[in-house]
Amino acid sequence: MLTTFIANSPILASIFITLITIATYQLAARCQQKWQYIWLNPMLISISILVPFLLLTEINYQQYSDNTQILNLLLEPAIVALGLPLYQQFKQIRFYWREMTAILVLGITVVIVVSFILAMWMIKAPEIAVALSLKSVTTPIGITLTEQLFGDSSITAFAILIAGLFGALLGPQWLSFIGINSAKAQGLAIGSASHVIGTAVLVRKSAEHGAYSSVALILSAVLTALISPWLIPLLQQLFN
Repeated sequence: MLTTFIANSPILASIFITLITIATYQLAARCQQKWQYIWLNPMLISISILVPFLLLTEINYQQYSDNTQILNLLLEPAIVALGLPLYQQFKQIRFYWREMTAILVLGITVVIVVSFILAMWMIKAPEIAVALSLKSVTTPIGITLTEQLFGDSSITAFAILIAGLFGALLGPQWLSFIGINSAKAQGLAIGSASHVIGTAVLVRKSAEHGAYSSVALILSAVLTALISPWLIPLLQQLFN
């Protein structure tokens, strides 16, 4: 029924599916705000509702993606907004920018290399290896880089989501469990590995947690965009 509606009325179908997506996310966000449980992550709840909905209505992923393109386009200007936390916390972090940059460069390099090599060793699919190696960066940059490097952007989007959710749900507890209690260290770790979703959770702990996580999120995005275009082709040559 809905697939016929999508085929016959593409504009109305796009509006309908986009509104369904927004309404689902807003409902999930209100539930988390009301009950304050970490596992009530709006992204996780939205996926849990929308996936069965798409399966029941027989709407495939490509149809859903095409009809919610406006939401994807809104991700690009959102990158500009990420500069605000960096500006607000500039006085606090300027004394540590060299150390933070060095740590993040090392971490990004290790993540890309290990992810790519493990994916090639286990799956032997270059496009999937590229996608998984870019899982720890914010979605717009991750998808753009994956497409430029001929990877599978749908897998990148899914991997970024999983990295964000695991970081948000388990990251702070795991860091505390292994004895890393510094707000600076936790912020850098979660921001660089779990991007926006993890940062949204850390903001609730303290302003310092949120500041360093936001900075790590921004710097990781910039550094990944600089490192991956030359590092990933080098890794690809190893398996040719």
